[in-house]
Amino acid sequence: MHLSENEGIEGKTFVVTGGLGFVGSALCLELVRRGARQVRAFDLRHHSPWSDQLTNHGVRCIQGDLVSKKEVENALRGADCVFHLASYGMSGKEMLQFSRVDGVNINGTCHVLEACVDFGITRLVYVSTYNVVYGGKEIVNGNEALPYFPIDDHIDPYGRSKSIAEQLVLKYNGRPLKKNSGKRLYTCAVRPAAIYGPGEDRHLPRIVSMAKLGLVPFKIGDANVKSDWVYVDNLVLALLLASMGLLDDIPGKEGRPVAAGQPYFISDGSPINTFEFIRPLLKSLDYDLPNSWLAVSHALFLAKFFWAVYSILYPFLNRWWLPQPFILPAEVYKVGITHYFSFLKAQQELGYVPMVSPREGMAATISYWQDRKNKSLDGPTIYPWILIVTGMFLHFATAWFPPIGPLSLLRSVGLFLFRSMFGIRLAFFLAVATHIGEAMYAWRLAKRVDPINARGWFWQTFVLGFPSLRLLLKRAKKAAA
Repeated sequence: MHLSENEGIEGKTFVVTGGLGFVGSALCLELVRRGARQVRAFDLRHHSPWSDQLTNHGVRCIQGDLVSKKEVENALRGADCVFHLASYGMSGKEMLQFSRVDGVNINGTCHVLEACVDFGITRLVYVSTYNVVYGGKEIVNGNEALPYFPIDDHIDPYGRSKSIAEQLVLKYNGRPLKKNSGKRLYTCAVRPAAIYGPGEDRHLPRIVSMAKLGLVPFKIGDANVKSDWVYVDNLVLALLLASMGLLDDIPGKEGRPVAAGQPYFISDGSPINTFEFIRPLLKSLDYDLPNSWLAVSHALFLAKFFWAVYSILYPFLNRWWLPQPFILPAEVYKVGITHYFSFLKAQQELGYVPMVSPREGMAATISYWQDRKNKSLDGPTIYPWILIVTGMFLHFATAWFPPIGPLSLLRSVGLFLFRSMFGIRLAFFLAVATHIGEAMYAWRLAKRVDPINARGWFWQTFVLGFPSLRLLLKRAKKAAA
């Protein structure tokens, strides 16, 4: 397919569901750059890290919920093409909210399809997932001829709901429009690999935060396991090409859009072990990956344990204080079993070729995360927090609480080390004084090298002492270099 880069975009109105998200915002901005008449970002959120940039570029941000048919209709009315990116339940706590997953991914997609037919919208590009054909069994260089993974065998509601939604989207292809006599709705599905890039807000932040806390104790599977990734700019390109592939007025192919009713796998074309893929990023941030590997069967046992615990905690899944589960079964399959796919069909039919190489994409991602780290409060792993806070509390309890139960043993150890109660209490006061002194020094140093986070450095160093101050001294040394 050889078309101009703005074919089917200039002068047209587009709706991007999930338009305030990472991929959605990038797509909206690219549509504006290519001359779209109007771009609407339909999203559940009022605000996101990209909403100001979208507004400044003339994108109309519409707040609404896919489960509300009226709100979907209000957003889609008058559009020429819809990119349906919005979904729910891809990872973490969201995975366990079955009703919300089905409501957004299945019912919401039905509302989008019905609105397209009712309002005469001729093109719909649906963003799907590898999980419609993958469910934990090895796939090497798969293609679009693979059958759908059995609906009842999906290990999580996200994959099941996305599979149902994709099949609905493709079955709607060719359906006559109500308000556009003689015209039809043409649909296709884009199945992207795991997405990365500067600002990605699902996979990498969770990985980085866990590595920062030292909560990545093992790698899953083995070193030969490979899977796909796709850089955000490459995915945006594929989405635009897919929308062009739905045009029904291309000379010589009138009424026969090349992409109509078709699914397409999209990736960078460089399958790699997930842990090797993220290693350069974590290394650039001075975080470590473990050397040990955990078998998939053992990781699944652990993941099912967390699934059971968080299922019990279902009423509290939306509470801010409940952290994300360490890992869930679908996530074990994503990183622990080989599954990668060819984008040859997208290349032949749409003209898709990745613009950004994995090396370039990771370099941009590393630059983003290094800048983000330099602007934020750095801290040690979770283990110094546990050891120091627990140690200080036990020291205080030994010095002033009555020797009841385990405290009698702690009191005996304290008396052995410090010879008297006065010695135990003096040691506690000296420890507190040391922490205060380190915190004051951290405050003064942070005012010079990291003024935005000076207060955070003070309190963190007050609690942890030298393990926190050491990180600030390291930052000061980099700043002076």
